[in-house]
Amino acid sequence: MSSEGKEVITEAAEGSSSQPKPRKTVVTLVSSDEQKFEVDMALANQSEMIKNLILDMEDDVDEFVVPVLNVTGLVLAKVIQYWKQHAEANDRDRLDALDKAFVDMHKELLFQVLIAVNFLESRQLLNLLSKTIADNIKDMSVEEVRAYFSIESDFTEEEERQVRAENQWAFEQQD
Repeated sequence: MSSEGKEVITEAAEGSSSQPKPRKTVVTLVSSDEQKFEVDMALANQSEMIKNLILDMEDDVDEFVVPVLNVTGLVLAKVIQYWKQHAEANDRDRLDALDKAFVDMHKELLFQVLIAVNFLESRQLLNLLSKTIADNIKDMSVEEVRAYFSIESDFTEEEERQVRAENQWAFEQQD
């Protein structure tokens, strides 16, 4: 860690205190493919899982290493990108534009990021991704939704006809 990040407050600047200002605590996140990402505590606290893990650690530690074993570096980088952008944005229009740009990704990556933020308990990003997926499927037919989620029907043709007949309202197209 460079000395540039350390700032000592003298008695003259602070008044009666001669204690140095505490260093900014760093959290190192290690992905499943062993990529390391250093983020400050404020960014890491956007994850309830990481926040709770750090709270359970010793108080006198200046650096925390948190393995995120089921999240790849690519996915973790996307999550950290979102956290940083939201920490730096200062108005609703900017946040909306950032969110729109962020969710513009391939479906498989979108699902991987969703699974990661669910694990990390990053509620704001989880809500954004869930809403995005819901918006993507809202006007799809049953068959299109199955294809979107790669779900194979386990009904026979006769069972499917029966379900459709009993729940016809659910299969009607909305205008």
